[in-house]
Amino acid sequence: MNLRDLEYVVALDEEQHFHRAAERCCVSQPTLSGQVRKLEDTLGVQLVERNGRQVRMTEAGREVAAQARRVLAEARAIKELAAAFRDPLQGRLQVGVIPTIAPYLLPLFMARLRARHPHLQLFLHEQQTAVLLERLHRGELDLLILALPVETQEFAEQNLYDEPFLLAVPANHPLAARKKVTLDHLHGQDVLLLEEGHCLRGQALDVCMLAGASEFRGFRGTSLETVRQMVAEGIGITLMPQLAAGEEAGIRYLPFAEPAPTRRVGLLYRKGSYRQAAFAAIAKVIREAAGEAMGRKRVVVEPPAARRGAGKV
Repeated sequence: MNLRDLEYVVALDEEQHFHRAAERCCVSQPTLSGQVRKLEDTLGVQLVERNGRQVRMTEAGREVAAQARRVLAEARAIKELAAAFRDPLQGRLQVGVIPTIAPYLLPLFMARLRARHPHLQLFLHEQQTAVLLERLHRGELDLLILALPVETQEFAEQNLYDEPFLLAVPANHPLAARKKVTLDHLHGQDVLLLEEGHCLRGQALDVCMLAGASEFRGFRGTSLETVRQMVAEGIGITLMPQLAAGEEAGIRYLPFAEPAPTRRVGLLYRKGSYRQAAFAAIAKVIREAAGEAMGRKRVVVEPPAARRGAGKV
C-alpha cells in the first residue's frame, strides 16, 4: 500500500467511474483498475463493486476512501510544512472561495499576490459555504475566503473588509432616478434573491426583514449573474455587493444612505495552522486591492472590537 494507491481509491470514490478516475490521476484505466485490485488483495476486503461500466463503492470502500483523504492530506501537510519552514511564503495553498465573492474579488488581487509572492501557489476552489467548511474540516482546503461570521468554534477567522450592498434596479424603475436610497424605500418591495445554499441569500433576507420587503416568489437565482440579468430585463430589483456591481445597460446601482447594509468578508482557517504567515500576507494584499476597488471605504483592520450596529448584516 502506498500513497498513489490511496489517490486512486479517492478518485474512484469521487468520480464513480474508472475512466474518469484514471484521467484524473493521469494513468491508464487498466493501471488504475489493477492497482485497486492489488490494494483489495492487500487489505483482504472488496472496495469496489464492478458491474460493466457501473462502479459502486462498497461500505468498506467508502470508509477506506474517507481515511485515505485524511492520510493524503497529512502527507501533503508534511511536504508543505517543510516548505513553510524553508520559506513561509512559498508552496501550495488550497483556497476555497464562495461563488458570490470569487469572480469579483479574485481578479482584483491574484496578479498582485503573484508579483509580491511569486513562490506562493494558490489552487482555487469555488463552492458554497457548507461544502467549503466540510472540506476545510477534512483538511482538503487550507484557507477559505467567505462571508463572516461562521457559526463554529473550530476555525480561526481574520477580517478583510466590509462590503456595502447596493440596490440594483431596472433603468426604468421608479427608484432609478434617485442618487441614494434608504431601507424605507424597500418597504413593500419584492426582491430577487439567490437560491438556498448561498450565504448571500440569508444576508439579503436579513436586510429585507429590516426594511419590510419580501422575496420575489416566482424566481430564485442560481448565481449573481443570473439575478443581474433578471434585473436588466425589468423583472425585479435586488441587493448587489459593491464589488459585483458593473456598468450594464438597463441597470442602475443605487448606494444606501448611512447606515448602509453591508456584509463582512474574511478568511477562515484551522486554528493553529502553520501557514498563518502566508494567510497574513494574502490578507494584506486582499485588503489593499479591495480598498482600491471600493475607494478605500469600509476596509477593516484586523481585528475590529465590535461590528454590531445599524445596517450590519
